[in-house]
Amino acid sequence: MSTFLLAATPIHGHVGPVLEIAAYLHERGHDVTLLTGTRFRETVEGRGVRFAPLSGKADFDDRDADSYIPDRLRYRGIRRAQYEIRTIFFEPVPDQFAALKQQISLIQPDAVLVDNTFAGALPFTRAARATAPSEGFQPVIAGLGVMPLSQSDDGLAPHGMGLPPARTAVDRLRYRVLGVIAKQVVFRSVQRAAERALALAGMRLDRPAMDVARQFDVFFQTGPRGLDYPRPELSRNVLYTGVLPQAPTTRELPEWWDDLDGNRVVHVTQGTIDNANFGRLVRPTIDALAGDDVLVVVSAGGSPISALGPLPANVRAASYLSYDALLPRTDVMVTNGGYGGVLAAISHGVPLVVAGVTEDKPEVAARVAWAGAGIDLRDGTPAPVTVRDAVTRVLDDPAYRAAARGLAEEAANRDPLAQIEHELQVRVAARAQ
Repeated sequence: MSTFLLAATPIHGHVGPVLEIAAYLHERGHDVTLLTGTRFRETVEGRGVRFAPLSGKADFDDRDADSYIPDRLRYRGIRRAQYEIRTIFFEPVPDQFAALKQQISLIQPDAVLVDNTFAGALPFTRAARATAPSEGFQPVIAGLGVMPLSQSDDGLAPHGMGLPPARTAVDRLRYRVLGVIAKQVVFRSVQRAAERALALAGMRLDRPAMDVARQFDVFFQTGPRGLDYPRPELSRNVLYTGVLPQAPTTRELPEWWDDLDGNRVVHVTQGTIDNANFGRLVRPTIDALAGDDVLVVVSAGGSPISALGPLPANVRAASYLSYDALLPRTDVMVTNGGYGGVLAAISHGVPLVVAGVTEDKPEVAARVAWAGAGIDLRDGTPAPVTVRDAVTRVLDDPAYRAAARGLAEEAANRDPLAQIEHELQVRVAARAQ
């Protein structure tokens, strides 16, 4: 058996996948520690996994955006993305690095696995070791892609723009120009922030900040391979795992559950974080489909149902819902593009309507549309008529469900937890020789 140290940026959609891996490794008899924000202590320990806390800027509560990205409303579009990447993923690097270094020294893990936004692990990667003298214990360093892969590749637009792969030589030329602009202008402030933060941890960053997957000994990208673009230059360390299982739930089904019988079901959600304003997507969907021959099922992501406002007769709502129970009975999912929720829908063969414009959501939406498994609205606050037209198209055109089911079949043919354990063990054994 091996000793593993896992770490996650304290955001629900990042901690969840890492915790599922940690719990599996623990159940397999390995010694496992999970390093993340203090708000997740009870959740981690409830799965039998040893918990280690982050501190300083690395320890924030993702439910309180004002506490860690207080100026986000001052920015729009790409400038907001720049601000959030700098603040969430790079400013915490010194504190992440310090906590990780302490835990590595304390428990001497055979391997470390972090989510792809936990940039404090980069100074421990093979690329950093190649340019700096080795110090102390050197475990295997693995990454977990909990968002769409951001690795640059010929024929792809700069990550974050939500554009499909190039189809023509003109597209390729345009994307190359956009790549130069992105590097030298659009994401210049992000690059500089990353370089400054990592320099404080003793690392010189010599590649684009969003293209660091290549640096890990192995990088596990979640999601079916068919949900990502063709990549002729994909680095050999990247392995697609399929869809990780979600945390088990013991929540009781709502009293209206039997109303789903015999109805076409449209599920709408803004995820577990972006619920301060249901007018962005949930309310437009409710209004769009009021009176239609569908049952609209709303998950409020932990917020009270009263925050949704008056509900038409064909709407059912709950603060939380079990996706394992709901998605097999869902015909279309309307979402703001959270990657975890999209993967859950894909794993059940549910086609999607995606309205996402912040963080990684444009990339999620673009991939869903490219794969044929749904519609990308390219708007974070769509009008009700826009939502209604998209939902109707997905319901009426069987090609969307066929594409989603194809991705589900691909995912079903993989055992991601067993694959991750095996690949880590192979690299641990190779390191020991």
